[in-house]
Amino acid sequence: MSQTILLVEDDDKLASLVAEFLESNDYQVQIEANGTKAIDLIIEQQPRAVILDVMLPGADGLTVCRTVRPHYSGPILMLTSMSDDIDEVAGLETGADDYLSKPVKSRVLLAHLRALLRRVEVSDSLESGTEFIHAGKVKINPQNRTVISDGQVVHLTTAEYNLLWLLAERSGEVVSREELHRKTFRLEYDGTDRSIDLRISRLRKKLGDDPKLPYIIKTIRGEGYLLTK
Repeated sequence: MSQTILLVEDDDKLASLVAEFLESNDYQVQIEANGTKAIDLIIEQQPRAVILDVMLPGADGLTVCRTVRPHYSGPILMLTSMSDDIDEVAGLETGADDYLSKPVKSRVLLAHLRALLRRVEVSDSLESGTEFIHAGKVKINPQNRTVISDGQVVHLTTAEYNLLWLLAERSGEVVSREELHRKTFRLEYDGTDRSIDLRISRLRKKLGDDPKLPYIIKTIRGEGYLLTK
């Protein structure tokens, strides 16, 4: 995987400002303004992370995210100037790991990017040398971050895998939404953020879990989530 951060943004001035700021913080940055071209770049170059605007010429950001997800497991941070909650839901459901609304302060963007990259690095470090984890029909190989459900390989994003890992570490126990949010985002849960719920929903879908009667990841009302043993 490349060490370059791919910034997909068609506002030339904004892209230059963001790139300069990230480069001043020791990141390598490549800018692409066209969504269709970005799809090829992400799949071919496998950047360290992608910062992806929603409104783009060519393919829009949601299409880019949806298209590359089966081929790219790195973090995707989505940006948009829209304020409608539907856009956030759509972004997360297409495979984005995080979501920020414009205008966003440079240091806030940097903090979110660092958090995404830190979760990947910490997860890799902690999992080194760990044996398989079994949770019901789910089998997790932490050596290569492979997940198998019912004998089929399941392709997860970095955020989805890390969330599953948090649940798998305490398989058979209830993990509160607050704890999952805190460990995922390094922020306290404010009681309204839906990011964890959306990621659980995506995980269930990919693992073949019935959303109406889930048997792999159970919702314990008023308490949190439980990955069955």
